[in-house]
Amino acid sequence: MEKLKKGLVFGKFMPVHKGHLALIAFAKSRCEHLIVSMSFMPNDPINHTLRFAWLQKIFEGDNAITLVEKIDDFHDESLPLFEATKLWADFIRREFPDIEGFFCSEDYGEPLAFHLGLPCIWFDKAREQVPVSATKIRQNPFQYWDFIPLVVQPYFVKKICLFGPESVGKTVLSQKLAEYYKTVFVPEAAREILTSNDIDVGIITKIGERQTELVKEKMAIANKLLFCDTDLITTQIYAQHYLDFVPAVLKSLEQEVVYDLYFLLDIDVPWVNDPLRDLGHRRAEMYQVFKAELDARQISYVSINGNWEERMEKMIAEINRLTILKDE
Repeated sequence: MEKLKKGLVFGKFMPVHKGHLALIAFAKSRCEHLIVSMSFMPNDPINHTLRFAWLQKIFEGDNAITLVEKIDDFHDESLPLFEATKLWADFIRREFPDIEGFFCSEDYGEPLAFHLGLPCIWFDKAREQVPVSATKIRQNPFQYWDFIPLVVQPYFVKKICLFGPESVGKTVLSQKLAEYYKTVFVPEAAREILTSNDIDVGIITKIGERQTELVKEKMAIANKLLFCDTDLITTQIYAQHYLDFVPAVLKSLEQEVVYDLYFLLDIDVPWVNDPLRDLGHRRAEMYQVFKAELDARQISYVSINGNWEERMEKMIAEINRLTILKDE
């Protein structure tokens, strides 16, 4: 068929997935120029600014595609599809008056084409080429992980924090869990910064900033799960212990990363001495401090105790419940 001078693809892209990308590639091959319009509402499950940023990243430098973002003030869910698409047609005429056709794989294509008086060019309506939908991804992202573009995957990564006082196995267990689930873990930033426990505001702030950076860096390469052997609550606990106050920046940084699951590790394992560990004589007290911080924030957690094998078994069971994963 002869190429359209200008075509349109529109949707919510919540999230954008490989089915969308296949549709856009198909449309682009049949247009001299393609408009990709993302509609949104303020209460969408995935923030529209983030969704549009994903599209911008994916199509960065592609001069044949124009990305636009439009608030959805035209759809009326109370109307049957034929009547609703009349409103859509009015919106498209107003916003994109010079398009010559649109591309889609949804049932609305036929009535919308009728109201617009423009062709609907179909792509994979049966969803055979790319059997996925945004709804399915939101409901179970891990089942459809391979259909999620790399730039989008970090949004769906489940972040799991191993939490507790010194020498309860946070680092070793984070590494083992990462190996088990074929993903990565976030090390403790303090270990790469500290040479002693002579801590000041500058050092504790640097630790908090670096810990936050590390989580974000690792999210970009994580395979569905990300294991973290500390968090910013922990940094604040040690700030209070060594400085007798918590710098405001640490509280701000805490808000930048939200964890999907907390494991509170008990102290019923042998103490292992380490040059940076100086609270072995106060283990029970510090355990209660860690527990109290979670309780004060109303953060749910799973208590983990027992030997190393028992700890791994308990955590794997909880992670599988969280993620609908099964042991292989």
